Amino acid sequence: MILIERPGQEPLEIDHLLIDFEGTLAMDRRVHPKAKDKINLLSKRLKIYIFTKEEKERVEEALKRVKAEIIFLNRGEASRQKLELIQSLGAFRTAVIGNGIDDLSIMKEAALGMVILGKEGTSGALIQIANLVFTDVIDALDFLLKPLRQSATLGV
Repeated sequence: MILIERPGQEPLEIDHLLIDFEGTLAMDRRVHPKAKDKINLLSKRLKIYIFTKEEKERVEEALKRVKAEIIFLNRGEASRQKLELIQSLGAFRTAVIGNGIDDLSIMKEAALGMVILGKEGTSGALIQIANLVFTDVIDALDFLLKPLRQSATLGV
């Protein structure tokens, strides 16, 4: 569990992290080694789920030795499948990292929504509802790992 303090509000107790693969965690189907290391560190405190619509073999190869559950989605049903998972986990204890329009429903539900505004772009609708915007997934993962970053951003 990660506790995130917020001035004037109840702290967030985060138990789950949902990360979109395409364009968020991976760029051109590659995951930065530092992102893998940070996910493995976070996995000691959170249950991590990585969503993808990519081919199983490619994603499993890109995420080998990453301590996360890979959720393979059906094209055209991704938004619904993501929403069903976050509702079953408890959205009020879940953080989300995404960048695409199919992350909109879970970003609305999540206790903490983080958008990656990277080289592949992001949905403008997500930026409007996200709690935080980062230019790199490594920075978003560091936000969860380093309380001083939370303090600087959230004004704790």
